[in-house]
Amino acid sequence: MPRTPPEGAAEIRFIGNATLLIRYGELTLLTDPNFLHRGQLAHLGYGLVSRRLTDPALDVADLPHDDLDAVVLSHLHGDHFDRVARRALDRSLPFVTTPHASRFLQGLYGFHRAVGLRTWQSHTLLRGDALVRITALPGRHAPGPARALLPPVMGSLLEFGDRTGTVRLVVYLTGDTLLYDGLREIARRHPDIHLAVLHLGGTTLPGGMVVTMDAVQGAGLLDLLRPRRALPVHYDDYTVFRSPLSDFLTEADRRGLGTCVLRCTPGERVTVTADRVL
Repeated sequence: MPRTPPEGAAEIRFIGNATLLIRYGELTLLTDPNFLHRGQLAHLGYGLVSRRLTDPALDVADLPHDDLDAVVLSHLHGDHFDRVARRALDRSLPFVTTPHASRFLQGLYGFHRAVGLRTWQSHTLLRGDALVRITALPGRHAPGPARALLPPVMGSLLEFGDRTGTVRLVVYLTGDTLLYDGLREIARRHPDIHLAVLHLGGTTLPGGMVVTMDAVQGAGLLDLLRPRRALPVHYDDYTVFRSPLSDFLTEADRRGLGTCVLRCTPGERVTVTADRVL
């Protein structure tokens, strides 16, 4: 059985790409499950593929399946929900995702408990005395009309606490978004984010279109939101990623934001509370 973090803390295990295991009290969440191995191809739609350059730190068979409470899925792309996860995960496992992804998960893949949230809608999970409210936040996966070519994406606000509704820890998962004006509303509504998990990499499609935050955009989002801590993910796992983690760290340092950035390589764990790292 997975270990329980200290009261008010979340233990986060970084598996690779945007895949995290998050444990808070008795609750366990899995984000963007991607378990392809080095050399395998992720399908991105319209015949586009990208080769994985790394291995996941954990195989799908090694997940604590009996303890998983839900999957938080930012969008339906092959580097966030792949064929390995699709075959191995229990069809009764809840997913919290976009309406677009929910329709596919239920109708095509048989995950009948998938919940699709529109922006600012919330869904609550409870296990034991631990509670998380998951709220869908704005996200934009491509510029201009090109958005129609990529699946809709959401960010997720995870507000952890207990069954009384008291919030102890606030975690923001950006999803595969670009930095754009719509994210300012997150800063306005949620001015005190304890941990922001940033999807970076500067994903670049054929023709040069960038569809995830690069180093400058990632640091710009830090500037906008000013979270207490930030955890970069999604930066070196696929051939379409063109903006390395080192560039982001340099840009964050240049803006005086480097001290809030956590270093956590795949396979490692980090335990965070509202105001410190344990």
